[in-house]
Amino acid sequence: MAAHIARRCYLLCLRAGENVVPQQKNVVIRHINTNWQQNVGYRTRGTDSTEDVRVHIPVDRLMVTYSRSSGPGGQHVNKVSTKAEVRFHVLTADWIPEDVRRNIFEKNKNRINKAGELLVTSELSRSQQRNLSDCIHKISAILAEASEKPCEPTAEDVALRAARLEKGNMERLKQKKINSALKKSRRVDFD
Repeated sequence: MAAHIARRCYLLCLRAGENVVPQQKNVVIRHINTNWQQNVGYRTRGTDSTEDVRVHIPVDRLMVTYSRSSGPGGQHVNKVSTKAEVRFHVLTADWIPEDVRRNIFEKNKNRINKAGELLVTSELSRSQQRNLSDCIHKISAILAEASEKPCEPTAEDVALRAARLEKGNMERLKQKKINSALKKSRRVDFD
């Protein structure tokens, strides 16, 4: 049974075009086939425009490592390194626009280490390829979230906001006058 699982994992890696070389307890990809997921795109959610925003994620610029995964799997989980870790240096990622890089730093402080690398991990599946593709999807989601532009308020929104602000100020002044009158009525004149 274990030989069958190992053979399937090996064939899956060969089909993806990877040359996997074991090192100590981690497995590092030495070569990634350039035809495999060379272009990963994303589109922003929440926009009404039909035009998709595409960003080229160069897989060869990502540092991919595999390690032992936790969770269920029995003896298999102790033999195969399936947890995928993908990292890249955010400041030197020239394939990301400058304003998006700043937003990534602001929104993902917990995922960026001291060296300035964005670290994304996945151990959802017992397959290296599925975990790697999940990491790339997570990176594209991070990029999509960071590249979202705040929508411009319409004239109606501006007018509504101004009316609410004016109404709040009037209510505050009315409450101040009530409190002032209450305190004035509590005063005792000794004249």
